[in-house]
Order: sequence, then structure tokens, then C-alpha cells
Amino acid sequence: MILLIAGASHTGKTVLAQKLMEKYRYPYFSIDLLKMGLIRSGKTKLTPEDGAKLTDYLWPIVSEIIKTALENHQNLIVEGIYIPFDWQEDFGSKYLNEIRFYCLVMTESYIENHFADIKKYANVIEKRLDDTCCTKDSVLRENSFYLEMCKKYNCNCILIDDRYHVDIQL
Repeated sequence: MILLIAGASHTGKTVLAQKLMEKYRYPYFSIDLLKMGLIRSGKTKLTPEDGAKLTDYLWPIVSEIIKTALENHQNLIVEGIYIPFDWQEDFGSKYLNEIRFYCLVMTESYIENHFADIKKYANVIEKRLDDTCCTKDSVLRENSFYLEMCKKYNCNCILIDDRYHVDIQL
């Protein structure tokens, strides 16, 4: 079984992956670690600010990692913002039956009421060296985009609305 956890920045993808790893004993793979390894090693000229270009660069690698894990009957949690909404196009039916996709999206009201907490918990797992680009407006904009894309692609969207409680049952 492969679990894909997507969502905008600061939605808790890495925290959820960590909790699921502890609960189900599935290893997890953060696409951010691959990104930073490739950037820091000089294997790419892309930077953390290159958004969509990073998705185009990283996803072909990640999708082949997923296929390899499935072919070897291994469970894996993959999390990150670099999972495209049309991810299914890269897998045949023999793979799709073993992949579950979840997208974390915070509602506008949640962001308005809990922005201080969003910033407070931003460093729970990964240490962000510079988080100044995370503003209430940017979080609202990103989550609105992810919600729109979930609707467009009919994705399994986990809405974070009243309080932050996210869990996935296998």
C-alpha cells in the first residue's frame, strides 16, 4: 500500500506522515528531503522557490520510487507539495489499486481563526530556516488553490475546518 499525502505548505503533511508511520509501521518518504539533497549536492540548479519546476523535476523520480516499492510489495507513505493532481496518469491499473491519495486543505475559517497556531507548529518536524514567506494571505491563497484542484481532479480531500485533527484509517 502506498499513501500519498499532498497539500499546501503548512497543512501538516509531514506531521501526519510521522503519525501514520508510528501507527502502521510504514516507512515514510518526504519529497522535501529528496529536493534538498538534489539542490545541496548541486545535481540541479533549481532552488526551493522554483515551485512547479520542482514538481516537474521531482515527480518522475518519486513516481518510479513508488512503482519500485509496489513491485517489491512494500508499504510506503510519500508526502510533499510536489505531488501533481494528475498523478494517476503516471500509473497503470495494477499500481492504482494499491495507492491512496489524500490532500490536506485548511478552510478559510480555520486559517482566519488559527493562523498563529499554523505559524507556531510550522517547525514541529522540519526546521524551516526562513518562514517569512508564510503569511495569512499566502496560506489562504494556497489552500484555496488546493481545494479548487481537489474539486477539479475529484481528489480525496481532508478538510481542516473547526479544529486540527487529521487521521487516516487503513
